[in-house]
Amino acid sequence: MISIFDLAALLLTLSALFGWLNHRFLRLPHTIGLLVMGLLASLALVGLDLAFPSQHLYEDLTQVLRQVDFTDVVMNGMLAFLLFAGAMSLDLRALRDRAWAVATLALVGTLISTAIVGGAFWFAADALGQPVPLAWALVFGALISPTDPVAVLATLKNVKVPEALEIEMQGEALFNDGIGIVLFTVLVAFAAGSGGEATSAGGVARLLLQEAGGGLVLGVATGYVAYRAMRAIDDFPVEVLITLALVAGTYALAQKLHFSGPLAVVAAGLLVGDRAPRDAMSEETQGYVSSLWTLIDEVLNSVLFLLIGLEVLVLRFEAGGLVLAACAVPIVLAARLTAVSTPLLAFRWGGNLSARNVPFLTWAGVRGGISVALALSVPESDAKPAILAATYAVVLFTIVVQGSTLGMVARRTLKDMPERDAA
Repeated sequence: MISIFDLAALLLTLSALFGWLNHRFLRLPHTIGLLVMGLLASLALVGLDLAFPSQHLYEDLTQVLRQVDFTDVVMNGMLAFLLFAGAMSLDLRALRDRAWAVATLALVGTLISTAIVGGAFWFAADALGQPVPLAWALVFGALISPTDPVAVLATLKNVKVPEALEIEMQGEALFNDGIGIVLFTVLVAFAAGSGGEATSAGGVARLLLQEAGGGLVLGVATGYVAYRAMRAIDDFPVEVLITLALVAGTYALAQKLHFSGPLAVVAAGLLVGDRAPRDAMSEETQGYVSSLWTLIDEVLNSVLFLLIGLEVLVLRFEAGGLVLAACAVPIVLAARLTAVSTPLLAFRWGGNLSARNVPFLTWAGVRGGISVALALSVPESDAKPAILAATYAVVLFTIVVQGSTLGMVARRTLKDMPERDAA
């Protein structure tokens, strides 16, 4: 066993080393480069272990990585700070103007995608002679359908898109994980045979109201308290500390109250990011707060994407499931295309969605650490290996392939687009 400090030192050192190598030689976007470097290092280690089995290199590093509970690290550690950093930088006024489009994509799009992915994955598994029960296929649909806010925000740093479309994508990514996690919770309970009242229509509605509604209300309340506290003083060390306490305290309290922690910190971040710079923070404080959260965002993103690349060492994939995992990629892409097209066709009268954006929004549906964390939390069953392999295949494809080519897609599909048609 090694200490938490040793684990942190190892991950930070690898992040710095791989980040330097990527910047010097690969020149991929930073987070994508770290994931690729981590994946290549994992595969190289597997190859060395096969070539020199007496050295036990693979086994030694795998034992170290197994001490990192990926689900706990992401869902109960990094996620709160990364979401708050993303929400702080989002223009709330612009988000209000895009509220209908964001809500439609986040809610309707996630529900449509979950149903399509679940049904198609169930059919594909049966056709390949590796049957997965429909309930577990829908679980896969729920965990893979929401776009990952961390991955989307990291990808957008390297792509130029119209401001309104960027706001729409950021808003969708920040909010759709709430509905996705609620669906995931309900479907896991149903698939595991312990659904009870929670899987009834009324139970789902109550759970959604409690998780999503409660999280948003809590985030607004704690964000307002933090804003008023910052407004009452002018002392940048204390105000910086207030933002850190706001994130950790809000997320921890939301978990105790069985509210959505991600939605709570997003709501708090939006409120503080909108109001505090206007009348609660001096220019000096704004500089320190902005620098701190930019640094937190960059460091945690680096470690998270490195972990995704290294996670291949500890995930156990069955050879027979690799074909099904490959099939999951076009299934998820087709579901994403349908999810962003359906609201456009159903609500054309609203004027808030543009058909010109469909190819870009489809390709921009990046998945990341949240999907991997949810897949790892699935209870042990015959379907779990297939779900894990498919999740990892989709995450790798969306981040490496879609993420690295999103700029090219933007240039081709959004060229000469007027700002008013941006979303």
